[in-house]
Amino acid sequence: QVPLVESGGGLVQAGGSLRLSCAASGRAFVNYAMAWFRQAPGKEREFVAGMRWSDITRTYVADSVKGRFTISRNNAKNTVYLQMDSLEREDTAVYYCAADPIGRLGRGPSSYDYWGQGTQVTVSS
Repeated sequence: QVPLVESGGGLVQAGGSLRLSCAASGRAFVNYAMAWFRQAPGKEREFVAGMRWSDITRTYVADSVKGRFTISRNNAKNTVYLQMDSLEREDTAVYYCAADPIGRLGRGPSSYDYWGQGTQVTVSS
């Protein structure tokens, strides 16, 4: 088991910013892929952003958040971040951190073995 603990969600006005954190513990993550997903009410869980722990030069974001969201990580803190700027009402969802121990960096939830509990992000107009 890989404990993942998200934080940083909350209520923000449209156009505002939030930074989500995902603290991982228990092991070295050098071979892992880390990703953020989100799930809005009545919708499927969708990929938002991802990266391989060992390669900070390559990050991937969904088209819907491109130019607004950024994924990064702090190796010393074993923490992955999702910086969300220019938030829109459509970004309202529960955001989940996920980890894939073999680094596939898939776009579907089934590629990830470990999940955090989720953090709510609500964007008001």
